[in-house]
Amino acid sequence: MSDSRTPAVFIHGMWLHASSWQPWLDLAAEHGYTPLAPGWPGEAATVAEARRHPDEVAGLGIDDVTAHYAGVIRSLDRPPVLIGHSFGGLVAQKLLGAGLARAAVAIDPAQIKGVKALPPAQLRAGFPVLGNPANRRRAVSLTAAQFAYGFGNALAREESDDLHARFTIPSPGRPLFEAALANFTRTSPAAVATGNTERGPLLLISGQADHTVPDAVTRSAYKLYGNSTAVTELKQFPDRGHSLVIDHGWPVVADYALQWLARQGIKGQDTSYV
Repeated sequence: MSDSRTPAVFIHGMWLHASSWQPWLDLAAEHGYTPLAPGWPGEAATVAEARRHPDEVAGLGIDDVTAHYAGVIRSLDRPPVLIGHSFGGLVAQKLLGAGLARAAVAIDPAQIKGVKALPPAQLRAGFPVLGNPANRRRAVSLTAAQFAYGFGNALAREESDDLHARFTIPSPGRPLFEAALANFTRTSPAAVATGNTERGPLLLISGQADHTVPDAVTRSAYKLYGNSTAVTELKQFPDRGHSLVIDHGWPVVADYALQWLARQGIKGQDTSYV
C-alpha cells in the first residue's frame, strides 16, 4: 500500500542552512506529514562545510532554485504542501502558481514582481549585497551585526548572535538583484502567477517587525492576489522579525501554519491519494 502521509517540503531563504528547519520537520512529522528540507542546489550538508565552500552557490538565481525544488517535487509520489521562508517563500509561491503543490505557506516572503513597496529598513537590510554590483556573481555572508539588523532586530542580541553562529551560511547575491529589478524586467524570475484561479490555497505570513521583508511588502503581495478566486490569506504576527522561523517563538508560527493547512482540509495523514 502506498504511504498515506502528505509530503511537506520546507524551502529556506538566503543566509540560512536547510538544517535550520529541523524543529519544524520534527513537528510536521508528529502531525503525520512526511517532511523534507532539501538545501539549495550546491548547498553543503552542514553549516561548517557550506561556510568553507561558498563558491558552490555563487551565481545561483531564483530560476535555478525554483527548478531545483520543482525536481524534488516531481520525485514525490503525490503533490506536497510547501512551507517557505524569505526567498523560499517566493519560490513556494512560484511552485504553487505552477500547479506543483497542494498548498503553500510563504513566511516573510521576498518581494515578487509587482510589489512596489520599498521601505527604508528593507534597503538597509539588503545593502550588504546590493551595495556592490559584483555581488550578483558572488556568494555573500552576513556579519553578526548585519544579521542582527536584518533577522534578529526583534530579539535580544545574545539570541541573535547565537542564531547567526548556528545557522548562517554564504548565499548567492543574484536573487536579491533579481527581486530588486523585478518591476523593470519584462520576464523577471520573481514573477508569480498571482491570477491563477486553479492553484491550491496560499497563506502569507508576515512578521510586523521584519526589516528584511517588512510587513508592507507582504501586504502588497497579498493584494496582488486579489484577482484570483483561489484561497489566499494573510496572517500578521506583531513584534516578530525575519528570524521568526528559527528563534524562540517559532512554535507559534509553526502551529498556526499547520492548523491553517488543516482548515483547508489538508492533514499529514491523507488516504485520498492511496
